[in-house]
Amino acid sequence: MKETEMLKKNYEFRNVLTKGHFFIGRQLKVVIFKNRKKCKLLGIAISSKNGKAYQRNRAKRLIRESYKILEEKIENGYTIVILIKNDINLKDLKFIDILNELKDTLKKSQILYIKD
Repeated sequence: MKETEMLKKNYEFRNVLTKGHFFIGRQLKVVIFKNRKKCKLLGIAISSKNGKAYQRNRAKRLIRESYKILEEKIENGYTIVILIKNDINLKDLKFIDILNELKDTLKKSQILYIKD
């Protein structure tokens, strides 16, 4: 995640969630907002209702690793917030499922460029 900065402040998340465009998949919700910077910004949020802390941390690691694989193919100048749906069981999350869903969602949003 060399080219990407992380969102950390609550107001940054709130700004993206109110002004951004939602793309919803089976397990993930992705919110994308065009920023005025030349870098990418990433935020990951998982509700405490989803599971215990170790399960939420594992889910964040899986999302971060999936993003790392796709990072160089994502267009600069966007803020991306990735949310996990509340009804998802975090114990059953698999890396390949998250990677494929994130790839499909970013393709749908037209900021990911992959030749198939």
